[in-house]
Amino acid sequence: MTIHLNESIRGLPFFCSWSGGKDSCLALHHAIRGGGEPRALLTMLAEDGRTSRSHALPRMLVEAQASRLGLPAVFRPASWQRYEAEFSSALQEFRKSGIKVGVFGDIDVEAHREWVNRVCRAAGIMPVLPLWQRDRRELLKEFFDLGYSARIIVLNERLLDKRFLGRTLESTTCEELEKAGVDPCGELGEYHTVVTGGPVFSSNIEIKTAGREYHDGYWFLKVIPLDCRPDSLGQAGGT
Repeated sequence: MTIHLNESIRGLPFFCSWSGGKDSCLALHHAIRGGGEPRALLTMLAEDGRTSRSHALPRMLVEAQASRLGLPAVFRPASWQRYEAEFSSALQEFRKSGIKVGVFGDIDVEAHREWVNRVCRAAGIMPVLPLWQRDRRELLKEFFDLGYSARIIVLNERLLDKRFLGRTLESTTCEELEKAGVDPCGELGEYHTVVTGGPVFSSNIEIKTAGREYHDGYWFLKVIPLDCRPDSLGQAGGT
C-alpha cells in the first residue's frame, strides 16, 4: 500500500529518495510537516560515483544539501542495469537500522509508483508519496510560496530550448515552460532542477557554474558549491 500522507506517519523514521531537485525536496518538506522523523537521504550515483544518476549533480553538492538539512547522505553508485539491485540493497540496510518509511517525490507517473511499491514492499519499507496526483500548478505555487529556490540544471533538447538551462525556477519561468508546450513540473523528464535553499535548509547554498555539457539528447549545467574545487565536478554523464 502506498501512503499519500492522508494517513499519519507521525513518529515514524524515514529516508527520502533524494535527487536534489524540487520534487524530492517538497516531498521531504511534507513528510517532516506530517510528523515523520527524517533519518537519511538516498541518492543514486553514476557508476564512477562522482555525479548523481539522473540530475548529474556532483556528489559534493548533494553533500552540501544534506549538511544544511542536518541529515546523512547515503550514496549508491550503479549502472542503469544495476540500479534496482543497488537501490534495494540500500533499502534493506535502512530497514535493518530501524527506518520504516521511504519518501518519494513522484507526482503521477504510474509506472514510477508501481516500481516504488514493488521495491519497498520487498524490503519491508512503507512507501510514502506526498505529491501524488496533486495539481502541477498548485505544487509549483506551494514550492515558491514556501520560500524554496531552485535552478534548471538539465533539459531535454527535443522538448526545450537550451536557453532555459541555468534559469531560476519561478512563476514566470513556469509560464514560459507551459507556452513551450511542456509539463511545468517536468514530470516526464523535460527538465531537472537543483534546490539551493528553503525553510528546511539551515542556510542557502551558493553555487557557481562551470560550463555546460551535452549527452544523449540532454544539456547539463555543471554546478558546484562555491567552496568546492572545479576538479570535484567529474563528468556530467549518467542520464
